Amino acid sequence: MSLKDSLKDLLCHRFRHRSDQSDQSELRAKFDHLATNRRSGHHAAPKFGYWGAVFSLSSLLGSVALSGSTFSGSPALAQRSTPPPLHQGETPLSPSEQRIPLRPVQARSIASLLGLDEQLFGQSGDRRNLLQSIDHSLRYLQSPAAATAYQNYPVAGITRDRVLRSVRRFRQLVTQARSARELATLVDREFTLYQSIGRDGNGDVFFTGYYEPIYRASRTPSATYRYPIYREPADLASWRTPMPTREILEGKDGQGTNSPLRGQEIAWLSDRLEAFLVHIQGSARLQLPDGNVITVGYANHNGYGYTSVGRELAKDGKLPFEGLTLPVMIRYFRQNPQELDNYLPRNTRFIFFRETFGAPATGTLGVPVTPDRSIATDRSLMPHGALALVNTTLPYASADGRVVNRNVSRFVLDQDTGSAMIGPGRADYFMGTGPIAGNRAGVTGSRGRLYYLLLRN
Repeated sequence: MSLKDSLKDLLCHRFRHRSDQSDQSELRAKFDHLATNRRSGHHAAPKFGYWGAVFSLSSLLGSVALSGSTFSGSPALAQRSTPPPLHQGETPLSPSEQRIPLRPVQARSIASLLGLDEQLFGQSGDRRNLLQSIDHSLRYLQSPAAATAYQNYPVAGITRDRVLRSVRRFRQLVTQARSARELATLVDREFTLYQSIGRDGNGDVFFTGYYEPIYRASRTPSATYRYPIYREPADLASWRTPMPTREILEGKDGQGTNSPLRGQEIAWLSDRLEAFLVHIQGSARLQLPDGNVITVGYANHNGYGYTSVGRELAKDGKLPFEGLTLPVMIRYFRQNPQELDNYLPRNTRFIFFRETFGAPATGTLGVPVTPDRSIATDRSLMPHGALALVNTTLPYASADGRVVNRNVSRFVLDQDTGSAMIGPGRADYFMGTGPIAGNRAGVTGSRGRLYYLLLRN
């Protein structure tokens, strides 16, 4: 579930459930402002910039008053940020109240309750993507890992066998249906809904978005490529705790001159901040000088929790909490590069990577995540690999190149997690790979509802 930690939480704090024209105009204005910053060189103009990255904004900026929406070391893609406060009168659930995260819902019609998944059918439909995501879940659900995960699942009636049969039957219905309405009708006949209790016990779920980035890198160090990322040491399990911090492992300047990890480098990046963001995302595609691409994914970490760099900057008065966005933070570091050595080491968490040899972005279940058809949730609470339905507001590119918010219902598979996905009130929506996915992830942040679909019998 990767710039995953950064871009998402940044942009998502203000964009909640907005559907009226004025709110859509504000969203477009926000996006246009970010795009203008990029075009005007605030990203130091690498060939593949920060918008070509898997990430969410939440972790990098943390719980600040942002205009946007993370993966900080989950095998998925990236950590996410703190959601917006609950509405007046709402009370967050205690950990004990979250132990039963789902409750059955009686609904005569899924379509009347949540609307139709209009993205599935038509010339530009992505039914193939959904079927692919279903197949990934089926592979996981038939594994020993799934058998173990469901042994003590806390919601009565939700077993691995039932989840497996439900996903398998839903695949048959998706293949059979010829329209979104026909699919909804078929699902209504055989499935029942279980709703996430959300953050407040009433189903309030905060959705963010993440994606997989692309950065420039080299297999060998040079004056241009100076910032390494490392594979997991073979003897990591025998390291004493507490383990070395980020500053010890990569040096205050991120170049690893005296690192105990020397010899474990996978690649060197050309940009210090991008190298740091790979840690936040946990996954990346690295463009080599000869045109080849290598892929890396999460392998392990040094045992420390995540510290938000954006929050640290705001706490020190370097940037205001209000209006703190990823472009603002990047611009600050471009104008004050000496501060990278002061602030990046404050995130003591350090990620070790592995080469994935061209494999697609992969979630914590060990199966690929699929654009617009995979989500990340709290792995300790939600049913792994299960079929879900999200009902929220998501950004889409319009014909004129702008981003427009749409209220949508989407069938998805729960296949990932992230260190900020805590509790039944958080979900992260995978947008895909590259700049377009990054643009969408960067402005994703809305309240909504999350349901799981299971066969009645």
